[in-house]
Amino acid sequence: MKMELEFSAMWMVFLCICCSLMISYNRGIVEAAETLKNVEDLDIEQELKIINRPAVKIIKSIYGEEYGCVDFYKQPGFDHPSMMNHTFFHDKMRMSYPEGSTKHRREKLSKKHFGHLWENGLGCPIGTVPILRVTKVDLLRLKSLGGDSSNPRGSWNNTYEPMLSGNDHHFAVTRTKRKPKIYNGATMRAAIFTPPVEPNQISSTRLHIQIGSEFIQAGWTVNPLLYQGVITRLFVFTNAGGHQCYHSRCPDGAGMILVRADMAPGIPLVAQNIKGIQAIDIAINKDQTSGNWGLYVSNELIGFWPASRFKESSGTGVEWGGEVYSPLSSPSPPMGNGRFPVGNPHYDSYIRDISIIDENYKEDNTVKNTESYTDNSHGYKVRDSTETWWKVGHLVVYGGPGKI
Repeated sequence: MKMELEFSAMWMVFLCICCSLMISYNRGIVEAAETLKNVEDLDIEQELKIINRPAVKIIKSIYGEEYGCVDFYKQPGFDHPSMMNHTFFHDKMRMSYPEGSTKHRREKLSKKHFGHLWENGLGCPIGTVPILRVTKVDLLRLKSLGGDSSNPRGSWNNTYEPMLSGNDHHFAVTRTKRKPKIYNGATMRAAIFTPPVEPNQISSTRLHIQIGSEFIQAGWTVNPLLYQGVITRLFVFTNAGGHQCYHSRCPDGAGMILVRADMAPGIPLVAQNIKGIQAIDIAINKDQTSGNWGLYVSNELIGFWPASRFKESSGTGVEWGGEVYSPLSSPSPPMGNGRFPVGNPHYDSYIRDISIIDENYKEDNTVKNTESYTDNSHGYKVRDSTETWWKVGHLVVYGGPGKI
């Protein structure tokens, strides 16, 4: 009997020790998880501080999104090593237009400013530039999708090297033929649409300038990977110095330098109305004096890429058209207006009045040295023509329902 009592007592002690160890172990797991979460939260907060530069003022777009008015010289583009002595660039914001360019012959579409895009009707104070504020929710969404704050899965490529793009990207573009030629810029007037996409898809229309092995792009995009919601926005993409990124959100300041206080990439587009069709004028031109590449929207300089960003000094190819992205597990999204083109700009997704700036900085609006390319004609088609009676210059029509 005595032995049984001693055994029971020992067993109770053993159970107490086990329970104590289990409680301590579980508490350790909880504390470790809490510590890890605190570290992750701290990392996110630190990343947000880097992305969201100190702002002179916070303003809102007409869609309620917050933009920080950042001092011109404190924007991300000045983080680049080549910009250590950067003050002389301020004068170079006065980019020149090529002779005979559309600035002198095409009607102005803007009101000299973009104040209508902002709640205050003005934009940021002079001397600052608007940069979209990134929230913790935005950053967590990007990380959950396997991307980062500069390039979430949308690592665009050029159609000249289709094998590099993978099967998750699809194109329907008109492009200059692959033969030695210098391009110092290009223009387009693109119809704007809002193709329906899933949260993990992208559908864009863009002007693409190849600069050796690097490139720059500008156009409109529906990109819920980068932004919350399905809204058509102005976008800029840079591939330079080993970095690929959207807008000015580039590592080591590799992206574009903004110059306007009332316009910025990422802004939801309030399209101008041209004969009942929503469209936007976009040009990327190299400045003959400085060698910098300037981005123009509706003939207004929005920003520029310093020549030092790129290995090559001149463009080697140009593309106009659509590009979509979707995980291989999902059918690809619509491109343009989601319909196959028939050759009618009143029906099709179009890019009209395309032009290039040649090696002598003269504008060529015939652009005869072109070919059309699509990587999958079952989902997307493209055609271009200079022989039209629509009086729209060199016309590119493209698009399709996707689902491939």
